Amino acid sequence: MTGVVPDPLPGWLTAATRITALTGAGISTDSGIPDYRGPDGVWTKDPDAEKLVTLSYYVGDPDIRRRAWLMRRDLGALDVAPNAGHAALVDLERQGRLRTLVTQNVDGLHQAAGSAPERVLEIHGTVHEVECLECRARTTMREALDRVAAGDADPACLVCGGILKSATISFGQLLDPAVIDAAVDAAADCDVFLAVGTSLTVHPAAGLVDIAVRHGARLVVVNAEPTPYDDLADLVVREPIGTALPRLVAPAD
Repeated sequence: MTGVVPDPLPGWLTAATRITALTGAGISTDSGIPDYRGPDGVWTKDPDAEKLVTLSYYVGDPDIRRRAWLMRRDLGALDVAPNAGHAALVDLERQGRLRTLVTQNVDGLHQAAGSAPERVLEIHGTVHEVECLECRARTTMREALDRVAAGDADPACLVCGGILKSATISFGQLLDPAVIDAAVDAAADCDVFLAVGTSLTVHPAAGLVDIAVRHGARLVVVNAEPTPYDDLADLVVREPIGTALPRLVAPAD
């Protein structure tokens, strides 16, 4: 293991043809989206902010919902665009070497960068849509935020009057079993598992590492901070994702 991208790259990495990538908040920080658990993360600085994405608090407290809508408004106002890390995974896909891209992120930046939507598994949902917790009707986040801007601090579902929430998975909310099953299949059927910008502390996403290694995949961890899986990894990289990832996924000469 090493803290930097080796030169030359190991043969097992350049020869890999079925790479499954798992991305977390760290890949999007260069785009101006703050992470959550890092030293300067949202929840590190303000642990109370975690309530905004905890289902029981959100459903039970109208003030939490109002604060959550303001948070979504502020995040929606960010001028964000994909960065070099996202582009590197698009390049890996175009090389024909990316089996699946599993992401814990809800920002949609992988698709914005050019990743094929059918190859991206958003295990925590998407922030670009909202869903009614009662009737499951969906609409765009833009439409909901327009209602907030017009003075509706806690917009209700226009179909049934139920509570609206971003179409993301909150703490205490069930994941989509079909998406998780697909992610498990991708972890079990790859020759390299590439974990990028994730603390590997949140399950079931972190458990995908165990599945991949158990089925014989090599493990690469690219993260600024140590993870619980570093000792299992064949390669650990601490360099910034935007510079390290393009070099890691470069095709063999």
